[in-house]
Amino acid sequence: MRPIYLDNNATTRTDPSVVADMLPYFSEFFGNASSQHSFGAPVAAAVRAARQSLQNLLGAAAESEIVFTSGGTESDNSAILSALETQDGRDEIITTTVEHAAVLAFVGHLEKTRGIKVHYIDVDARGRLDIEAYKRLLGPRTAIVSIMWANNETGTIFPVSELAEVAHAAGALFHTDAVQAVGKLPIDLKSTRIDMLSLSGHKLHGPKGIGALYVRKGVKFKPLIRGGHQERGRRGGTENVPGIIGLGKAAVLTAERFQEELGRVRKLRDRLEQGIVQQIGHCLVNGDLDNRLPNTSNIAFEHLDGEAILTNMDRAGIAASSGSACTAGSTMPSHVLKAMGVPASALQGVVRFSLSRETTSEEIDRVLESMPQIILKLRGMSAHWTHQPSQTDELASSFV
Repeated sequence: MRPIYLDNNATTRTDPSVVADMLPYFSEFFGNASSQHSFGAPVAAAVRAARQSLQNLLGAAAESEIVFTSGGTESDNSAILSALETQDGRDEIITTTVEHAAVLAFVGHLEKTRGIKVHYIDVDARGRLDIEAYKRLLGPRTAIVSIMWANNETGTIFPVSELAEVAHAAGALFHTDAVQAVGKLPIDLKSTRIDMLSLSGHKLHGPKGIGALYVRKGVKFKPLIRGGHQERGRRGGTENVPGIIGLGKAAVLTAERFQEELGRVRKLRDRLEQGIVQQIGHCLVNGDLDNRLPNTSNIAFEHLDGEAILTNMDRAGIAASSGSACTAGSTMPSHVLKAMGVPASALQGVVRFSLSRETTSEEIDRVLESMPQIILKLRGMSAHWTHQPSQTDELASSFV
């Protein structure tokens, strides 16, 4: 029986048509896009077409606002460091306690090595941002605000358009890590004050090792990677042409299938989530249920170990995760769920289900058949399990 893949927030399968478009650029069209001869010209044209496809997906005003990078991490690092180097008299950063490691690890590094002041905004039990705290932290020394568009673990969406307006009123730049949002939420950057946005190809059925940084026209920018004049001098190094072509194709497919696919995926996610809660009980759905990504469900099972759940799921042919792939293997509870105040009894027993446009109704049926057996088996083995009502029962009852 074919395995079921529900870990699409970690990575998606590269669409076969994306691979097909990439292949000629390994051998047939192998020229350097910066070369002026006949080998380079068609490659440069293809790169420009891919840039335009991404521009259209993001609703950017111009193709020149798109800078190709190696992925979300490089884009995040580039945006933050550039803001510090171009904002004279401003040397402070505002971010949140629930950002991806691509932001948190980097700003933590800047704190330790450069003495940069970083302000961290807390979230509530649903993962929603403390807006009033955000407004209080903004000041004349704020160089950049870096806040994710949607959380990779819970799917909770932040109001980045409004947050960008507030940042601009204080004279600060605004960056958003939109790695999880692109392809899952409608985005029209022309209608926002967002200065920089990060994305990664492998989150939208494109290849790994390619991403982009949107830099609004007129925003001062200093490159993280220095070398040649590629990407209009904003990112040195010979372009990853096959990756760029793949990202461009993935952007086209995402735009074409956006409305139809996301509506279907949301219904599948809701059926999965409701079935688990109703059949199993003693579990808590984490995140802002009214404002989250349509493909993401984060469920905590009380008094169980998430890794044990995932191992048994894998044996049953179901792939999911306990949170971010970048922290896989860690025995520490999720920093996102800790920030949300998830009860200690449920903090270790977390499973993140993340669907994609390739997820089928039949696959959800199979998961709903397997999950009750897996959880009941593990509860029978757990010395901590009790049949007494608990704090998470009361919380979970509202999700049935």
